[in-house]
Amino acid sequence: MNEEDLKIIPLGGLGEVGRNMTLFEWEDKVLIVDMGFNFPEERTPGVDYVIPNISYLTKNKKQVLGLVLTHGHYDHIGAIPYLMEKVGNPPIFGSPLALGITKKRQEEFPNKPKLRTTEISDGSKIELGPFSLEFFHQNHNIPDNLGFLMETPVGNIVNTSDFKFDFTPTNAPATSLETYKKIASKGVLLLMSDSTGAESEGKSLSEKVIQENLEKIFQRSKGRIISSTFASLINRVQDIIALSEKYGRKVAVEGYGMKTNLEISRQLGFIRSKKGTIIPSEKAADYPDNKITVLCTGAQGEGNAALMRILSKQHRFFQLKEGDTIVLSSSVIPGNERAVQNLKDDMIRQGADIYHSQMIDIHAKGHAQEEELQEMIRIMKPRFFMPIHGQYSMLASHAKIAEGEGLPKSRIALTDNGHVIRLNSEKLSIDKKPLPVSPVMEDGLGVGDVGGVVLHDRMELAESGIFVIIAVIDKKTGKLKNSPDIISRGFVYLRESQTLLTETRKKVMETINKEKGGDKKEIRAKIKKRLESFLFSKTQRKPIVLPVIIEL
Repeated sequence: MNEEDLKIIPLGGLGEVGRNMTLFEWEDKVLIVDMGFNFPEERTPGVDYVIPNISYLTKNKKQVLGLVLTHGHYDHIGAIPYLMEKVGNPPIFGSPLALGITKKRQEEFPNKPKLRTTEISDGSKIELGPFSLEFFHQNHNIPDNLGFLMETPVGNIVNTSDFKFDFTPTNAPATSLETYKKIASKGVLLLMSDSTGAESEGKSLSEKVIQENLEKIFQRSKGRIISSTFASLINRVQDIIALSEKYGRKVAVEGYGMKTNLEISRQLGFIRSKKGTIIPSEKAADYPDNKITVLCTGAQGEGNAALMRILSKQHRFFQLKEGDTIVLSSSVIPGNERAVQNLKDDMIRQGADIYHSQMIDIHAKGHAQEEELQEMIRIMKPRFFMPIHGQYSMLASHAKIAEGEGLPKSRIALTDNGHVIRLNSEKLSIDKKPLPVSPVMEDGLGVGDVGGVVLHDRMELAESGIFVIIAVIDKKTGKLKNSPDIISRGFVYLRESQTLLTETRKKVMETINKEKGGDKKEIRAKIKKRLESFLFSKTQRKPIVLPVIIEL
């Protein structure tokens, strides 16, 4: 091990889209960049969020100098309430919007320590121990997004944050290639660059194109416009409000996240509207349908979101009706495809006109694509390269782009979460043995108490159900007091399975009589094993078998 190496440790964000968190370590002093979460997948039923595993920091005495936030999306800030106290509640550095969203969400956790925050912006410079950082504006689909140049003892590192080139944005400064060139002139040892769009050819769409296409919908629509997007897409929200004003529509806002982010953004000047444009939802009925826009969450088909309640006629003020225009201005999160398709089908059945990004360009993902990624590498001219933010196929595609720009594989850090990257002015290497970074599940009030065994049981329950056998045994004689009771959930319907139940009871009784006076734990194990085999032979299913023995 070279003691003069800088260590870069990704705890999340590699091999996945989301859960971004990276450590920069020099002589036991650690700087954290981002602290995000991921949403659950089909393999994590019942889980609310998936957060980074920070056991490396909590089990090793490290001095955490601070947390730097690149922007305000939850996949970069969402884990803060769960992890900050565990890493010593260090100071947080972020743009006004990122900090505004962070502090508002922290209010939902009143028992957590108060966050110590410092605002930064385009051009800000800070020093944290051996690290000096200079921040620069990056276009994305949320305002106040910052990349940074970090001076370290081994050389300069550039982290792009999530970004795209946008020379005609609607609600943000344009991309500045001159800024990139000034940064590059200082010399770039390592470029860490967003990979989410690396598998897409060409260039990303400008927000100006999105706005123009949204305007076409406003021109056509003769009834209410119900526009659903992510609450974090502040630029898109501003476009919807501006177009509503242009075409004489009032705007009603629905969804807790949408209302919260809109209010924060209004206070900071990222959302602008004329007096009277935004109205309470209960006042919408006072206006003709062609004078109303409803701005809401729920484009992913979430059951409790505002759009789904409107669709299912459970909303207090809005119910979908013929003549409404639905605008789904967001991408589909992987895993949500079926829910979104069902959402579209239900809307059309109820007579609504629907527009989504597969029909017309009304959403841009906010991530640079192949040509932009090439240009970033050409401008920065890094000695070493590390693709970040994305599924492994995205990282690998970005690595190939870097190879195409003349970087040999030996200078590219293509890796997964937990692998320690060691960097000095002459060499980049990756430790073979990863640190423990298995995902931590946040489920209700529990954090980290849902592991692989619990998730496996939940999957088994979902697939085959549970079969419970309750046997009451005489404490003195060891004999059964009566016939065992059986409870089945998600396995078979008891009323139509009497023959199966009779045979099951018989086998339980035989096992208990044979093992009379034996250890209860052993009896339970033998009943479980025998019934699992028997039930599978009769049904070709494997429910969770749970024998319960009570002594009286």
